[in-house]
Amino acid sequence: MNDQTSYLPDVWRGPDGEPVSCVDKLNLLVENLEELREMAQEALEDAVVMGCDEDQTRKVLNDLVASLEKPFA
Repeated sequence: MNDQTSYLPDVWRGPDGEPVSCVDKLNLLVENLEELREMAQEALEDAVVMGCDEDQTRKVLNDLVASLEKPFA
């Protein structure tokens, strides 16, 4: 893994703890996370350029992720 994907786990696991093995699912997951990372990076850069505190902006981004709701019961 390079520095930009070092946050990804070596193995994705399902709720039962078993590894997710479907290559198409894994590829889509990584693609979605890469897009999200790019958007978050741009938001951080924009905030800093506009004079916002970097640490506060990172906290807001972390809080945003923490506020995501589980989509299915």
